[in-house]
Amino acid sequence: MKSIRVKKKMTAFATSFVTVATVMTTAGPAHAAEYKVSDNCDVPWISCSYGDLWLFYNSKEIAIQDGYIRSAFVTFYANVSDHWGTSQYQGSSLSTYRYAFGNGGNGNGQYMKNNAASVQNCAELDNYRVYYNSGYGGTSQYFAKPGPYEDCNLTNLITALKNNNASSHFA
Repeated sequence: MKSIRVKKKMTAFATSFVTVATVMTTAGPAHAAEYKVSDNCDVPWISCSYGDLWLFYNSKEIAIQDGYIRSAFVTFYANVSDHWGTSQYQGSSLSTYRYAFGNGGNGNGQYMKNNAASVQNCAELDNYRVYYNSGYGGTSQYFAKPGPYEDCNLTNLITALKNNNASSHFA
């Protein structure tokens, strides 16, 4: 009788193993989700505690007229090594956040990388640089923080960076 019980247990184990192996081989790839954000603080794994860099779709002459913002923009509150976006696995799911111009106006919904024409630094404590390449490389332009009694200074990107901007970093 012992041999019958062992055989039944072995058969049950083998059946379970085959079932699990079949499920594992037919399972689909990890789930992926992609989101458009116009503020890098909307990315769950980015900690935003300082900084305030605005990148506008239009040049400063069009971006703000008569005191109103007419251009879509993106805001960054930290270093951004790639204006295309950022990705991270969370468990078995890949989440990707693409930076896109938002907040209405010209360029709303357009991807931000290599599309900005002007920059406004409103950070109280930080200066910024915008770079031609991802990873903070190539030609760059410096944007000083506003003085204690100054408004944020809206500045056009230099010709080499206008619609060719790929990263930004505290300077």
